[in-house]
Amino acid sequence: MDRAQKEKVVEELGQIFESSGVVVVAHYAGLTVAEMQDLRARAREAGGSVRVAKNRLAKIALEGKPCANMADLLTGMTVLTYSEDPVAAAKVAEGFAKDNKKFEILGGAMGENALDRAGVEAVSKMPSREELIAQIVSCIGAPASNIAGAIGAPASNIAGILSTIIEKAEAA
Repeated sequence: MDRAQKEKVVEELGQIFESSGVVVVAHYAGLTVAEMQDLRARAREAGGSVRVAKNRLAKIALEGKPCANMADLLTGMTVLTYSEDPVAAAKVAEGFAKDNKKFEILGGAMGENALDRAGVEAVSKMPSREELIAQIVSCIGAPASNIAGAIGAPASNIAGILSTIIEKAEAA
């Protein structure tokens, strides 16, 4: 890899560190090509990506970034799992780690906050962006449906009472 290629990789990694909602760092020693392809596919499905990069270049890319404090995690054979959604990459990494014991999560970063192993696990248990939007929409929609039901209920009650009175009058 010549200097120009290294500079390009550092620039790409810098963009990843700046634009990602979460970055998870893990050791991947011993994983097969098929297992790595599975990890990449899972990340793509969730809206994230996976990147293997030289630790030295990743540390250079981290300089001056809000998540620069995660540079200590970059030792050995590391892989970066990242996504714009602050939860997606952590969920993918946790799910993959449960299926593959060779995939060892070291930690990561969420914005300016460095995450240890427990932090990544906690983030993975949080609801995703889509789940939060669905919860908010249901909370907003529930009072409206309750109001509509309350407004419609007296009318249906009155209609029921009137039909009962009419039936009694006709029977008499």
